[in-house]
Amino acid sequence: MGRGTVMMGPAHSLSGAAAWLGVGAATAAAGHAMPWPVLVVGALISAGAALAPDLDHKSATISRAFGPVSRALCGIVDDLSHAVYKATRGPGDPRRNGGHRTLTHTWLWAVLIGAGASAAAVFGGRWAVLGILFVHVVLAVEGLLWRAARMSSDVLVWLLGAAGAWIMAGVLDKPGNGSDWLFTGSGQEYLWLGLPIVLGALVHDIGDALTVSGCPILWPIPLGRKRWYPLGPPKAMRFRAGSWVELKVLMPAFMVLGGVGAAGALNFI
Repeated sequence: MGRGTVMMGPAHSLSGAAAWLGVGAATAAAGHAMPWPVLVVGALISAGAALAPDLDHKSATISRAFGPVSRALCGIVDDLSHAVYKATRGPGDPRRNGGHRTLTHTWLWAVLIGAGASAAAVFGGRWAVLGILFVHVVLAVEGLLWRAARMSSDVLVWLLGAAGAWIMAGVLDKPGNGSDWLFTGSGQEYLWLGLPIVLGALVHDIGDALTVSGCPILWPIPLGRKRWYPLGPPKAMRFRAGSWVELKVLMPAFMVLGGVGAAGALNFI
């Protein structure tokens, strides 16, 4: 896929953060406000998770985030996605050479990844929580602060992610700060961590659906003769990634919406 069909990492991360802040405003309006650490940590996780569907793209921001490990993982996921596409494509789905915008760009993938993260957080203990936070803080830095991240060494970004994960886990563990937000039963601490991951992935997919190629969000639900139907608005309303629409309209809009969401979540408005 060329640059014109792949939304840029900063736009995806901004949309993920804005979406979680919007959820924070909605929960506050519903009388179940997030503690501020949940709002902040969830926004960072969602910002990072909004890059993750591009694990099937060897040139995406996420492929650079963890050096050779993420590059190798992107290659594996690309091959896996392509194999799944070939095995499940409908009579109306075209032949294709790679796996980008297939398996990892679906609602099913988003739900499975989020559920897996929640299960790891609940059953894997503190180190699993730290691992989830570390990965998503690094991705959030790569997406939200991409210019600074590109000018810094990978090791510095990883150290920032590790320190951020350690500090955030320590804050969340304090009574009332949100480790048991939403799910309050015994042993359900951090069960909510999967929610911003699901949200970030779905927001990524919606963003990609607005571009010229569309996005097969509904797979494996068939639409007509296609199982990988590329959902999107009418073609006249779509844009090329990296165009002025993304840079001058969408990214500023995400910033404004995120600010409004944060103000609502913290009861400033």
